[in-house]
Amino acid sequence: MNTRETLKINEKGHLEIGGADACELAHRFGTPLYVFDERQIRDMMGIYRDTIEEEYGGRGLVLYASKAFSCEAMYAIAKSERIGVDVVSGGELFTALKAGFPAKNICMHGNNKLPYEIVEALDAHVGRIVIDAFSEADILDEEAERRGLIQDVLIRINPGVEAHTHAYVQTATPDSKFGFSVASGAAEEIVRYVLTKRHLHLRGFHCHIGSQIFEEQSFVLAAKKCIKFMSEMKTRISFETEELDLGGGFGIWYTDEDPKIPALGYRRYLSALIAAVKAGCKEYGLTEPFLYLEPGRSIVGEAGVTLYTVGAIKEIPGVRKYLAVDGGMFDNPRFCLYGSKYTAVLANRANEKPEEVVAVAGKCCESGDLIGTNFNLPKAKTGDILAILSTGAYNFSMASNYNRNLIPPAVLVKDGEADYIVRPQTYEDIVCRDVLPDRLK
Repeated sequence: MNTRETLKINEKGHLEIGGADACELAHRFGTPLYVFDERQIRDMMGIYRDTIEEEYGGRGLVLYASKAFSCEAMYAIAKSERIGVDVVSGGELFTALKAGFPAKNICMHGNNKLPYEIVEALDAHVGRIVIDAFSEADILDEEAERRGLIQDVLIRINPGVEAHTHAYVQTATPDSKFGFSVASGAAEEIVRYVLTKRHLHLRGFHCHIGSQIFEEQSFVLAAKKCIKFMSEMKTRISFETEELDLGGGFGIWYTDEDPKIPALGYRRYLSALIAAVKAGCKEYGLTEPFLYLEPGRSIVGEAGVTLYTVGAIKEIPGVRKYLAVDGGMFDNPRFCLYGSKYTAVLANRANEKPEEVVAVAGKCCESGDLIGTNFNLPKAKTGDILAILSTGAYNFSMASNYNRNLIPPAVLVKDGEADYIVRPQTYEDIVCRDVLPDRLK
C-alpha cells in the first residue's frame, strides 16, 4: 500500500485517511463515497508552487487542471494555496467563478470551445485562452472586438513527443485532435494567422504530451522542442515568446507496478523542466519565458479514496471469484475505458494478510462493469468496507447516472474532520429535469 503519512492503518486495524477512520466515514456518510485528503492536496500544490518560486524566481504559475476533479472546494483550496487553475468547459469555468476564484488566474483550454463558452470566458475576463483552431481565433477576435478588449492568448502546439503511456491519453503524437504540429508547419501557420488579429495578444505557446508519465526525459524533450520552436518563430517572423505552458501529465502511484514517488519527489520533474528551459533559452539567446504548469492528476489523484460496501459474492470454480460492490462503472469508469489498475484494501480488516485474488464487480447491468480483476485481499465477507486507493483523479469527473444510479457524494477530510464537498444525489435529482409531454400523460 502507498504509505504516505496521512494514509495508514490505525490501532483498530482500520484504514485511516487524513486522520479519519474509513469505516466511521462509511457509517456516517454511506457508500459508495469519494474521500479526499485535504492535507495531501495542499502539500502537492505547495511543492509545485514553491519549486517555481525557488528555482525560477517565481516567474511562473501552477495551474490546477480542473478536469481531474472539479468542485467549488477544490477552487477554494487552489485560491488559498496561491495557484491558478485551468478549465476546459463552461461548466468548469462557472464552478471556479462561483467559488470566488480570480478570473485573472484562470486559463481556458479546449479543442472545440463552443461559441457561448468563448463568450463566457471573455465576459469573465479570464487571464489566458489557449487557441486550438483557426476558427476559434476568428470567433475570439470578433467577440473581443465587440467588447472593446484585447484578449491574451496562447497557441497549443504539438511538439511530436510520444510519451510512454496508454494510447487513449497520448495527446502530442502526430495524429491527435489537440494542437498544431510543429513538424508539419501547421504551428507556424497558426502563429502567423493569430498575429494578424487586432484584438488578440499572442503571449506564447502551450503543449501537453500526455498523462500518467514517469519518464522525466519525455518532459525534458518536449521542453527542448518548444524552446527550439520559440527560437524559430523569433528568427522567421520576429515573434518573441513571453509565456510557455508545458502542461502536466506526471504519473502517480496506483499499484506496486508504479513507482512510489514521495510528494517531494515531484520537485524533481519540475526541476528538470526548469533546467531544460533555462538551458534552451541560453543556447538560443532567448529571454526566459513566464512558465505555466498544469498538474491535475498528481495533485489530487492519490489524495482520493473510494469506499464501497461488499454485497454479493460469487465464485466460479476454476475461473474467478467476484466481489460485487454498491458502486461500479458509474462512479469509476476507468477500468472499462483504459484497463486502469488499482490497489484495493478491506478498510475494516486492513491489517489482515491477503488470502485470495478476486475481481471487483459493480452493480450496473453490464458484464464489463468491473473496478478490476486481480485484487489480492483477505477473504472478504458481505458487509466489508472495500477501499480503492488513488481514485481522486478522473473518477468523480467521469461519473454518470448510468442505470439511473446515484453519483456518490464526496467528503474532504483533514485532521480527522470530514465535511461534504459534494452532497449526495437523490432520485429526485435524477428525474428533476425529465419532462413528460401532455400527450403522454
